[in-house]
Amino acid sequence: MRINKYVAQGTGLSRRAADKAIQEGRVVVNSDSVSLGDEVIESDTVALDGKIIKIESETTTIMLNKPFGYVCSRDGQGSQTIYDLLPEKYHKLKPVGRLDKDSSGLILLTNDGEFANQLMHPRYSKTKVYRVMLDKTLSPLHQQMISDHGIELSDGNSKLGLQKLDNDQEWQVTMSEGRNRQIRRTFEALGYNVTKLHRTQFGNYSLDDLELGKIFVQN
Repeated sequence: MRINKYVAQGTGLSRRAADKAIQEGRVVVNSDSVSLGDEVIESDTVALDGKIIKIESETTTIMLNKPFGYVCSRDGQGSQTIYDLLPEKYHKLKPVGRLDKDSSGLILLTNDGEFANQLMHPRYSKTKVYRVMLDKTLSPLHQQMISDHGIELSDGNSKLGLQKLDNDQEWQVTMSEGRNRQIRRTFEALGYNVTKLHRTQFGNYSLDDLELGKIFVQN
């Protein structure tokens, strides 16, 4: 396997970031410096910034329907974590992105760093779909502002796809970005509070009939 692919898969870095780390001399194989294009084999010891990189011989990806009240980290600091819902054999998997403690829905976990990067890197523009409940009716003007022009937030413009569901307070929200609490902040900027946020789709992965708190193993 080429060294840049190994580093990307083992760390979650993009190929470009892996190339940069190699060129800067931050990657060593068996304590020796390496160059772009070098190959590594299973018995080699690869390290980035002094930390050994290991990749699994078999990659595993699972879908979890995260309930409200769980955090997407190993240390919940007093809160329940998504790892409390997983069999122990999946505790080494890392979440691809996160959902707030107050949000629910689809979380992907994997040990394939390159796969995770392909889902998260902005250039791949992976679509995410959410079911959102507001505390009051969304006005037609605000709907148009959000979907046509976007709302200016502290970290840039936020433009969301909107489709009304059962009533004027419940909406399907589509986006390809993933900034911190972006959906909540977008509606808050217009005077609305999000009372429920549930992710149903991430790229080609969809919850379908997966029950709350349950997992589905992809491979």
